[in-house]
Amino acid sequence: MRPDGKQEGLRQSMAWAHTWSGLVLGWLLYAVFLTGTLSFFLDEINQWMRPELHRSVAGPGTAQTAVDAMQRLAPDASTWTVTLPGARQAEVQASWRPPGAAQGRAGIQRAYLDAATGDTIETRDTRAGNFLYRFHFELYGMPRIWGRWIVGAATMFMFAAIISGVITHRKIFADFFTFRRNKGQRSWLDAHNATAVFALPFHLVITFSGLLLLMGTLMPSPREALYGTENAGRFIAELRGMNASAAPAGGGAGGRAGRNGGAPQAVQADVAALLAQAHARWDGSPVGAIVMTRQGSQPILELREEHGQSLANRGQPRRLRFDGVSGGELESPATPAVSAVRATYNTMASLHLGRFADPIVRWALFLSGVLGTLMVATGMMLWVSKRLPERAKLGRTPAGHRLVEVLNVAAIAGMAVATAAYFFLNRLLPTGLAGRADWEINGFFIVWALTLAHAAVRPDRCAWREQLGAATALFAAIPLLNAWTGGQGLAASIPAGQWAVAGFDLAALLTGLLLAWAAVRIGKPRAGKPARQPARAQALAPAAGEAAS
Repeated sequence: MRPDGKQEGLRQSMAWAHTWSGLVLGWLLYAVFLTGTLSFFLDEINQWMRPELHRSVAGPGTAQTAVDAMQRLAPDASTWTVTLPGARQAEVQASWRPPGAAQGRAGIQRAYLDAATGDTIETRDTRAGNFLYRFHFELYGMPRIWGRWIVGAATMFMFAAIISGVITHRKIFADFFTFRRNKGQRSWLDAHNATAVFALPFHLVITFSGLLLLMGTLMPSPREALYGTENAGRFIAELRGMNASAAPAGGGAGGRAGRNGGAPQAVQADVAALLAQAHARWDGSPVGAIVMTRQGSQPILELREEHGQSLANRGQPRRLRFDGVSGGELESPATPAVSAVRATYNTMASLHLGRFADPIVRWALFLSGVLGTLMVATGMMLWVSKRLPERAKLGRTPAGHRLVEVLNVAAIAGMAVATAAYFFLNRLLPTGLAGRADWEINGFFIVWALTLAHAAVRPDRCAWREQLGAATALFAAIPLLNAWTGGQGLAASIPAGQWAVAGFDLAALLTGLLLAWAAVRIGKPRAGKPARQPARAQALAPAAGEAAS
């Protein structure tokens, strides 16, 4: 209802909802969008943050080397799994369950193996990119269920903000082709519209699929009504297509038989020949993992496709089973049928996570995520810019406006500084430090808190310029840091074709250049000020120019 008593129209109502839902949760959504965008390259971040893995080089005999290594490392294991190197990882990732180990994850041991020699690689204690990934939907420092609820609520508001934004801006698609530089509020609105429209399908899909992934948390009643409170976990497991045959064997009867069937036999089959057979059977699709289980004392090898055949059955890769001694093919479990509901869920989850994507598609998803992050950032900046005339009339900056300015600087520029600091701490903290992984994360939040304090005591434009400058220096120095602290620098990683490592360094350099451009742009005073201004407006002119630049 308007002050004059007239009823507001749909667009006016949507404008109010868009403005305030975007502001109240904008700072959280920015962090969620940024960490989620980085998570499209989760494997590459994990590689870079464990420099001990950089010198692992895969070759034609890597699979056989990995199997031989597991027979030395865990000869009596009831089951083991080796994940083979690929474009996004250079090492072999191994896991096994020793005889008598506890059921579930608690009984599993893990190790990284050199792809050329099979030797165990000791890596530094770090959460690496997994911290950023988990922060994206669970936050940190609170019970996971609370973090998921908060992020889920913010995602629902985000979905509402996208819909209301489309309704509010009648000329949003026409305005997409218009960008007016150095026009203060108009420039921020143009940038907000452009970043929103260009990746609008991505924004809708990523937000809706995020809600779908969190539905077990946000709407637990249907799950509990169907499965009961104690067995509610089966709901998500079955929806994703998991079942007893799809999970790694060895925890059940097969593992017990291995412990009761005499001395375990070693794998003697020609692993390279088995991989070639699977490669031909799957029309060139690569083998992603080899799983060994035992029937009595006899080893059974199961080869698993690197990915499913489509987005709808990503959780159901094709499998072939062989006698681990003779190499003879055994009956393989059939790939379970995928229902329409499960296929829809799998497709949306695959699109959200992006793990299916080849490099070109992954970069497209990443750049769309960057546009989404900028959409949130420009929306928060637009809120401040739209209220500059009100500040000019008042002759002062209201406390609420100043609070938004400070939080904008810390949430946007400060987040960049804290993220770069997280990568630096990964390389600079002593490898033997107790609780080292926790100190990396603690350092991230300490630096982020310092950027908030800095923004509170510095003028708005100075805070922007100084924090963006600090982020520029840190990101630009990351390739040097990598080479200096034992990683494969660009001079070594590019000739070796280690694009997971080289891509991280190159992306850091590009990020530094973009941050430098932003620091220069925001440091320029606003051009074209009017010749005459009221006395109170003249006093506020520097502050207005700072926020609009």
